[in-house]
Amino acid sequence: MDEASTVVIGIGNILFKDEGVGIYAAKYLEENYHFSPAVDIIDGGTLGFKLMTYYQSYEKVVILDTVSIKDKPGSVYNLPAESLMGLGSYRRTAHEVEVVEMLEICSMLDSMAEVNIIGIVPEDIECVDISLTETIRKNFGHLIDETVRELERSGVEASPKDGRTLEEIVRAYNSPTMETLNP
Repeated sequence: MDEASTVVIGIGNILFKDEGVGIYAAKYLEENYHFSPAVDIIDGGTLGFKLMTYYQSYEKVVILDTVSIKDKPGSVYNLPAESLMGLGSYRRTAHEVEVVEMLEICSMLDSMAEVNIIGIVPEDIECVDISLTETIRKNFGHLIDETVRELERSGVEASPKDGRTLEEIVRAYNSPTMETLNP
């Protein structure tokens, strides 16, 4: 089997309400779509500086995350790396800072993947709660749709399959053993 040239990385921290949306989105894509050619899907948590490996190992990197942009919560953005590096207001959480810093460092190297951050403006990233706000739940489909469109623009065909709902995925992360996440 050939190695995937595209990776989708869900970034965030599920302990802080909407901050976990990137993690949930990556899991949702993994469970609800077939991709051709294959796409690697990674739960990146708060990888930060370890992202450099992905930026250099793949041709295309799609990061799913919150974006701290002054806009209505639930607004979805597709930001190419070049525009993100100049967007200082994006850097609100520790992992947002690290994502941008790794982009800036890797941009000076000989090779770097084409990187897009597909993010959603959060409503609450401070409340300690493994859940999502109603605003993010209502707009979650827009985040998924934009991710699928970005993958298709890169030559990846996405076919829906029967999987789990967002609610089932969030509930699985709330289970004491998380046994249902990795069957």
